[in-house]
Amino acid sequence: MARYPYILFDLDGTLIDSAPAILASFREAFAHTGITPVRSIDESIIGPPLLETLQLLSGSQDAALTGRLADAFKASYDTEGYKATAAYAGAGALLASLADAGLSLSIATNKRIHPTRLILEHLGWSAHFAHVYALDLFSPRLPDKAAMIGRLLADQAIPKDKAIYIGDRSEDGESADANGLPFIAVTWGYGSIQPTEMAAHWRRAASPGALGQALLTD
Repeated sequence: MARYPYILFDLDGTLIDSAPAILASFREAFAHTGITPVRSIDESIIGPPLLETLQLLSGSQDAALTGRLADAFKASYDTEGYKATAAYAGAGALLASLADAGLSLSIATNKRIHPTRLILEHLGWSAHFAHVYALDLFSPRLPDKAAMIGRLLADQAIPKDKAIYIGDRSEDGESADANGLPFIAVTWGYGSIQPTEMAAHWRRAASPGALGQALLTD
């Protein structure tokens, strides 16, 4: 029996390469609104929530301005843009093997809940996940990923000693730590944690196959 029957996954940079689709929609949003970004729209911006990223790119905290950008981004990404999202090679097989083994899989992502559900359906993955959580699943919106993971654990009565979180950024590991969960960092995504960012108690997985082996044999 697997040591962790409850597996919580980050999404962007962990299971899916959403960067090309997201970046295209950010560029379209700035072009549509006539606003000039103050920094490069590249993979380094992928990961944080939408409004936080728009504040970073626009250099503004003005709610009206970022609201215009958010509306333009959603009009692009939530209709056609998300369809350009690609699964990492081996991610689908990983999820299928874990689900077939009887493990309970959940998503805990900074991504908005609407495109998250669209992407899972588009990739044929919806049936793999018992729970899908995002910051904006609740009103008021949850403040951060640590709070979201805590809410998921509490809502679904998931024992902390039976669960593990999988992600690609140091924020993911810190959010797992905040909830007393072990953490495995994947190294194939664009947010891959550098060796200097790794806490001593975190583990790494270099491929979906290696991750699956670790989760099924621990």
